[in-house]
Amino acid sequence: MTGPILVTGGAGFIGSALVRFLIAETDEQVVNVDKLTYAGNLESLEQVAGNSRYRFEHVDICDGAALRDVFARHQPRAVMHLAAESHVDRSIDRPSDFIATNLVGTATLLMVAQEYLHELDAAQAREFRFLHVSTDEVFGSLGSEGAFTESSPYRPRSPYSATKAGSDHLAGAWHHTYGLPLILTNCSNNYGPCQFPEKLIPLVTLNALQGGRLPVYGRGNNVRDWLYVEDHVRALWLALQHGRIGETYCIGGRSERTNLHVVEAICGLLDELEPASPRRPHAQLIEFVTDRPGHDFRYAIDSSKAERELGWHAAESFETGLRRTVDWYRTHRGWCDRVLDGSYRLERIGLGGPQAPARGT
Repeated sequence: MTGPILVTGGAGFIGSALVRFLIAETDEQVVNVDKLTYAGNLESLEQVAGNSRYRFEHVDICDGAALRDVFARHQPRAVMHLAAESHVDRSIDRPSDFIATNLVGTATLLMVAQEYLHELDAAQAREFRFLHVSTDEVFGSLGSEGAFTESSPYRPRSPYSATKAGSDHLAGAWHHTYGLPLILTNCSNNYGPCQFPEKLIPLVTLNALQGGRLPVYGRGNNVRDWLYVEDHVRALWLALQHGRIGETYCIGGRSERTNLHVVEAICGLLDELEPASPRRPHAQLIEFVTDRPGHDFRYAIDSSKAERELGWHAAESFETGLRRTVDWYRTHRGWCDRVLDGSYRLERIGLGGPQAPARGT
């Protein structure tokens, strides 16, 4: 089947990395469907914007009519679904946004994709694929040992992870009930260039560059498995090409680090890369703050199935990936300044109770 790959959320952090990869490393045509919320940034796609194989559609995945029009005009051969509200702290403050995009939006996209599939001829339908991209946070919190696998039970503990868990179950239901040719992935914590600076690594890097305090939840003992974003998008491409329909693949970086270790590593890199900084050593900016509500202790992923069946392995170690990331933020201050246009100023969020939905939503 010919036709482009439709990427939802392609102006976001992981989505833009995926679009850049597909244009640079494959011959595929790409249609980027994105609502352009606060975290969607077309500047992250400047290097592909003029490419003849790239198209952008400014569409909300909750808008079924607009999605049907996109499918009808572009006739995609595959969908890679990454559009999501993704920040735990924001989900604590405003869960309604996460329910709308992650649950209603995913359900709308699944219905439209299924309608489109039924309109294809038998040969085209056999080749069509729907890749649903999710997170390890749906599995809840680990103790000091063990790792999440494809058979781990779902135990989401935040509004974000609950809505992502729900979207996983919806995708699975569309496969089992309607025969949608689905492949599902669950990834560990991504990091890398072009990540919106509410997440730990860019937040700490930018705060340190500005001489601001570096807030660390609790004592910084929470553990995450860090996955460089370019390694992740290669895994997604391999999953789309070679993944078995109906299967789930866990994708992790095999790079467990405590949050405090990550912050201290960033400080050490900035001490080296910014030798003239009057703020050296940057670690003196670290400040321990009250932990956020429901903060999961540890995430870790066993990627053995993806490594075995897809032939994927992470190319970046945490040390090499972090150096690339920190250096990117310190040399792209203009990108950061334009992203931080007033709607988000590196302040702490996720402290209060849920806000009521905006009127009309």
